[in-house]
Amino acid sequence: MFHKEGIQSILLGSIFTAIILLLSDYFIQIVWLRMAVQIATLLLLIIILQFFRNPKRDVILNENQILAPVDGKVVVIEEVFEGEYFKDKRLQISIFMSPINVHVTRYGLSGVVKFSRYHPGKFLVAWHPKASEENERTTIVIENKSFGAVLYRQIAGALARRIVNYAKEGMQVVQGTDAGFIKFGSRVDIFLPIGTPINVILNQKAVGGKTVIATKL
Repeated sequence: MFHKEGIQSILLGSIFTAIILLLSDYFIQIVWLRMAVQIATLLLLIIILQFFRNPKRDVILNENQILAPVDGKVVVIEEVFEGEYFKDKRLQISIFMSPINVHVTRYGLSGVVKFSRYHPGKFLVAWHPKASEENERTTIVIENKSFGAVLYRQIAGALARRIVNYAKEGMQVVQGTDAGFIKFGSRVDIFLPIGTPINVILNQKAVGGKTVIATKL
């Protein structure tokens, strides 16, 4: 299954591949060169297909848990000052997605969207300390009766050039459902109340909609 945000890219990639395969048979007479071009073109299509894959995840809804919003590696667990919405100290959990990870963003908890903003910006590498404040990003706050207000931020990386965010203020969202997409490398930061019990460790692999990030206070 592929994500709807990838339909155009997959279609264009498929057309491009078909054209190159057809033309190379007629215009490249050197066998090894023709094969190299055809293999490279097929590999490019495979990369596009795997990037936009959208595996089905059976999510067990739990008001007392926050699930990982994306697939990737936990690269930050620390107390920081969150200056856009809370304007106070929060516990930040960051998950870095490499180009080979699934890039679907899922709601980590159920609740009401209280805040949703898009910010244009730079395209620093996603693990750069200033990426959370200077890169292209979206900030979403969901209010949940167990955790209160929880903020997550989609951050574009050096390769990403488009963030898709489906959250609109006032929406009622359901844990584990499709919240958006980040194209070609990125990071998601989650900001929780100080003292929230954390269920992950640094460098742990997280699975979107499956891995429990935190539990009820």
